[in-house]
Amino acid sequence: MWSQLAAWSLATGIPVTREHRFHPERKWRFDFALVDHKIAIEYEGIMAGKSRHTTISGYTGDTEKYNAAAELGWTVLRFTVKNSREVITVLEKTIKG
Repeated sequence: MWSQLAAWSLATGIPVTREHRFHPERKWRFDFALVDHKIAIEYEGIMAGKSRHTTISGYTGDTEKYNAAAELGWTVLRFTVKNSREVITVLEKTIKG
């Protein structure tokens, strides 16, 4: 996903930041962020097997992070391996509103 975003950033001149810390108190980070637009991109690394995202505590932690982001005015776009190729299309639609 980073290669797609980096190429798009170069073509558009809109900076994309990796591992952006967005919360003033918590250590939460977005996988990628368009800071000037307050758009976050999260790659949900859900695997067929066991992962943090498949436990109730992991999922609850994610919801707390996303809710805090919304309270701070962020739009969070979420992708998995199955739809990650759509990141640029969804991102451009989000920017245009």
